[in-house]
Amino acid sequence: MSEKRHDERQGERRSGAEAGDGLTLEARLERLERILASLESEELELDAALALFEEGVTHIREAERVLAEASLRVEEVLADGGVRPLDVSAEGEA
Repeated sequence: MSEKRHDERQGERRSGAEAGDGLTLEARLERLERILASLESEELELDAALALFEEGVTHIREAERVLAEASLRVEEVLADGGVRPLDVSAEGEA
């Protein structure tokens, strides 16, 4: 792999996939698409592929959490007509 491509991959891995990173669900899904394309189409070194995989798993878990929170909100609205603000922060997690 060329030195430039390796540096680009390192930058992508550093781009972050932590729960408190402020990414929207849509941004996470776009990043997951780029990760998947990289894993499917490029010959990556094992450590780079594993780092991308780990980042992807983190994005998936956070997206699932956001979707579960939205689902609960919908259920609450349908059940009693009440509305509460959507909290997508990671502070409530153990």
